[in-house]
Amino acid sequence: MMAPHFRVATSDDVPALVRLINAAFVVERVAIEGDRVDHLGVEKYTRTGQFILLEESTAIAGCVYVEKRGDRAYLGLLAVEPSLQGSGCGRQLVIAAENHAHQQGCIAMDLRVISAREELLPFYEKLGYAKTHTSPMPAEAPLKIPCHFIHLSKDLCQS
Repeated sequence: MMAPHFRVATSDDVPALVRLINAAFVVERVAIEGDRVDHLGVEKYTRTGQFILLEESTAIAGCVYVEKRGDRAYLGLLAVEPSLQGSGCGRQLVIAAENHAHQQGCIAMDLRVISAREELLPFYEKLGYAKTHTSPMPAEAPLKIPCHFIHLSKDLCQS
């Protein structure tokens, strides 16, 4: 098995990112209507933060979005190719995102999940994240069922 190869996405990766993220987030359609991202949305994310890509051969196996916010970082859009989910790629991407944020001087990583995805809480808790608070979904979110955000955070300065 080859060592994972990580790199920061470029504008050339936007179409592949749109496809990957929407394929990985199909499971959220039980709670939210429609695709998770579109081309313009991903382009906007590339201007406010960076996507870290995990590549296998010449294909993108997964991605994670990292945005520096002062001395903290935000992690979002963790997406793994559906056929590779459960293989450890998500964990590898989170660790790569944490290392990237730490190298940028961030002391903590924040993220949020929707309450309808309760299976994500144990995943992030095993990686050292703790729940901090909840917040409402945006009023314009096309919700199918009631749900809210659950916010988690991790100290990146732990030894």
